[in-house]
Parts: sequence; structure tokens; C-alpha cells
Amino acid sequence: MGLGKWLKRAVGEISRLRRSVSATAGYGFSGYTLDSRRVDYALARALYDNTDDRYKLGAGFCRPIINVKAGFMGVPTFNSDDPKAKEVLNAFFSEQTSKMHRTHKKALLEGDCFVWITRESTDAVLYPETGKRLVYTIIPNEEVCAINRNPITGRVEEYVLVSNMEWTDESGNKRTTKVTQWISAVRRKVRLEGDPIPGFEQEIEEPNPWGFIPIEHFANEKDETRLFGQSELEAIEPFLKAYHDVMLHALQGSKMHSTPRLKFKLKDVAAFLRNNFGIEDPAKYAREGRTISLEGKDFLIFTEGEDAEFIEVRSSTGDAESLLKFIFYCIVAVSETPEFVLGVHTPSSLSSVQEQMPVFVRNISRKRTDFANNWQRLARMVLAITHAETGETFETYATTLEWDEIDPRDEKELADTINALTTALNTAVQGRFLSRDSAAEFLRAYIPSMREYNSDDPDADTERRRILNNRIEDERLADGALGLGEIKAIDAALGGGDSA
Repeated sequence: MGLGKWLKRAVGEISRLRRSVSATAGYGFSGYTLDSRRVDYALARALYDNTDDRYKLGAGFCRPIINVKAGFMGVPTFNSDDPKAKEVLNAFFSEQTSKMHRTHKKALLEGDCFVWITRESTDAVLYPETGKRLVYTIIPNEEVCAINRNPITGRVEEYVLVSNMEWTDESGNKRTTKVTQWISAVRRKVRLEGDPIPGFEQEIEEPNPWGFIPIEHFANEKDETRLFGQSELEAIEPFLKAYHDVMLHALQGSKMHSTPRLKFKLKDVAAFLRNNFGIEDPAKYAREGRTISLEGKDFLIFTEGEDAEFIEVRSSTGDAESLLKFIFYCIVAVSETPEFVLGVHTPSSLSSVQEQMPVFVRNISRKRTDFANNWQRLARMVLAITHAETGETFETYATTLEWDEIDPRDEKELADTINALTTALNTAVQGRFLSRDSAAEFLRAYIPSMREYNSDDPDADTERRRILNNRIEDERLADGALGLGEIKAIDAALGGGDSA
């Protein structure tokens, strides 16, 4: 077998989650070409759903890996220095929470997710308060046929979307129409090929009123050398196949030792058959195709030197256990997922949860950072389209993102940590080698509800102001209680009895 054929076969056996593309490579120097290969979206979905027979016994790990990562990531909330901009963003994205979550999950699973923001006419019955509304659309990855870039800057200048629309005419006949769209910053061109759809022109071109492409590409593990993203399953796909193969081999081998086999050590076979089964002519008995059975035999008669024993076949499942455990931990390490998410194999694994969670939290934080620019550009699109359509002006289009806090500790560990910290900080403040401001700022990192301890703004709602207000309120309550007691004592001395 030639080197080229061997290499092609080896690569095909090792990794299947990347689509193969025709490419040429020379020896020595060659021009750089942006890698335009994509994830095999169909295979990625099959692994997630565990419907591919080649991975059946190993692909069960895929769903928790994707779901847990997407679940821990959550969705961001948008903040802006302009109250009007913040109100517009909150009003729009609060209705898109499920789609935002699916955006993260789709990007992690398939490597890519394309979000298209449009402003469309609304149904007068469902939305009587507005004539048009913003629509958050997730484009199927297969529909993105091409991404045309500027040859100098590399900036995206046009998306080409291709889809096949199946529909039924009035006669009940099945029809198919190919829809091709070219979307750039200056135009949107739509061409219909195949069966004409009533009420639609075969080719439409209209100007883009926004002045930018309202499509955002969420690419997982984005890199300057790749046009598309990578799936979280790509790195573990070879281990999934290995896990499946080892498990399948072990299960197939278990069929052999699941049925007991009896070995006889006999000197006179005819005498043994005659004494135990009443067979006088073994040759004739065999020619007739008859068999013997041990059912109902409480004991067997042997002569001196004869014996019988069961053949013990070594279990292949036991032999594969160590290898399966090794592959499992390879999946855990490469996917950067805590093992308790995938299933704990050994009791000792329970002690490693605390060690793995910080790694997982850092992975989630990195994913959030990678997608932060995508969400901020999406927010700019929403504000820009709102401004162009309604004329509403905003002081700034810049936004900041807020994410839910990820704490790997449970409530008891967090409470013990805060108790130890407050005791230590109080000792430091009482010992006069740490200021209250420094102690409060340090503690603020552990208690999200704490405000800034002090501020140059006299009207700011600071933690120090809250503490002073609480002390004033406590003193007022104490004075009020003392005054009430004095009134009761006076009434008693004057003979007025109990006072209401």
C-alpha cells in the first residue's frame, strides 16, 4: 500500500467529525490558504442524539458534555450607560432567552451558529401594539453556502444562503424550490429556482437599509486560521469510537463464558453412557441423532481415574475494565468536564470532584469570554436597527455583559469560607494593621450583594452608608423601647395600672 493511500486510510479511521475537502499541497514553500473545512454537522448531531451505530456504546457521553457546558454558561444580560439603550436591549433579549441558550448549545455542538436579526411586520392579532418587531433567527448551518471576505482585510462582505423549500400546491402535488440569498451591507438579493411559488417573484433585489450585515457568526474555538468553528466533540471523537469498540468486543466475548461447559475425563465412554444414561449401543444412538441431557441428574457414576469439571472461561469484560476506565478518563480530561457529569466509575472518583470543578469553571469562563464580542455586536445591531427604523437616538452603542456567578463550592463550603474570612478580617481591623475599607473591598469579592464600601459621590448608595443607616435605626428602636418602659413604670407608680 502506498504512503498516500495508507495516510488517507489512517486519517479516515482516526477522525470522522471533520468534512473532507479536496486540497493540494506542495513541498517546500506554498501560499497560505484559510482553512474552510467545516464540522460534519450531521455526524455531530448523530453523536449528540446517539443514533450512529458506529458510536452507540460511547456517544452517550456527548449529550451531558454539551448540555452541562451550555447550562453553566447561561445567557448574558446587557448593561449600557444610556438608560434608553438598556431598556431597548432588555426588552428585546428578555424574549430571546431560549434562543440565546440554543445559540450556545448549537455553537458548542456543531462549532458554528449563525444569528440573523431582522425587523419584520407583526401579526396584528398577536402584536397589536407595534407594526413591526425585531426577530431573532437561528440559521441552519447547512444553509450557509459561502462566506465571501474582503481579499485585503479578510472582513466578511457577503453571506450566501442556499436552502431547498418543499411545499404542496393546491392540487396536492409536492413541489420543491431552491432559494438562494445574497446578503451584504448594501443589498439583499433573493433568487428562486425550480417550481415557482405563487405570489413570489423569481428574483428580488432590495437595498439593505441598515448599512451592515445583520448576521452574527458564533464560532466555537475561533481561530484566525479557520473560517469556521470547532465542535466540542471533535477532540473526544476518537475516544468515543475506541470506547465503543472496546465495550462491543467485551460484550461479544461475554457470550462465550455466559454458558457453562462441562469437561469429562473418561476411560470407558460406553460404560459411562450405559451406567448413567442407559445407552447400550452408543454408535447407533449417535447415528439416530439423539442427544443426552444432564437435567434431573443429581449425581454421575464414574470408575476409578475418571472425573468431570466445568471449563472456566476468562471473562473478557473484566479484561476490558481497565482499558474502558482509561478511555473514560481520557474523555474527562480532553473535554474538560467533571467526571461526575459523565458518571462516576470508582468510589475514589468522588474525592476528585473538588479538584475538577475549578478546571471546569475556568473552561466556562473562557467560553463566555470567547462569545462576549459576538453578543456585544448583536446588541449593537439591535440598537442600530432600532435607531434606523424608529429614529430613536442613543448616547452610546457600547454595552457590557453580566453573567451569573459560577461558584464551584456548595452552600456549606461557601458559608465556612465567609465565616473564616470575616473572623480573620475582623481580627486584622481590631489589630489596626488593616483598614475597614480594605477589608470591605476584599470581602466584596465573596459576597455579590455587597455594595462599594465608600465613594466620592455623597449621594451614592454605598455599603458604609447602609451600615450607618442600620445603626441609626437600631438606636432609634432601642430608645423607643426604653421610653415605653419608662411610661409603664410611671403609670404603675401613679396607680394607673397597666397602660395599653
